Amino acid sequence: MAGKSLNRVTLIGNLGKDPEVKYTPSGTPVAKLTLATNERFKDKAGEWQDRTEWHNVVLWQRLAEIAGEYLKKGGKVYIEGRLQTRSWDDKTSGQKKYMTEVVASDLILLGGRGEGAGGDFSGGSRAAAAGNNFDQRAPEPEPAAASTPISDEDIPF
Repeated sequence: MAGKSLNRVTLIGNLGKDPEVKYTPSGTPVAKLTLATNERFKDKAGEWQDRTEWHNVVLWQRLAEIAGEYLKKGGKVYIEGRLQTRSWDDKTSGQKKYMTEVVASDLILLGGRGEGAGGDFSGGSRAAAAGNNFDQRAPEPEPAAASTPISDEDIPF
């Protein structure tokens, strides 16, 4: 299987806080959110235990705008994407720091009305789900300058 690999993440969880949306110097929207996933298991004594795992998620372009408009703290969401690790030098200690985050390519809002439900959004070719109150207009065309690749230096946080 030399040469083949797969970097894919699928998560269903609840938002720990409202998404934080910012813009790169070139005007590209980027959103950051934290997603909690829960696991329930029995320990050696037969008692049920709950474990929460927190995931850092980054959404770009139209997905970032949608997240900022429709996602709220506590809302349930399906995220699909890939893992990416970035590094930087800590300004106070000078040590190299690392963060692994999920770069989202798909987003589906789950839950009941008022919980951000019913939307299916994708950075790829899937369209928004019909029959909801979400803005389903086609996104504005990107300016020619936006076709340049996005790098870690473009992330505003």
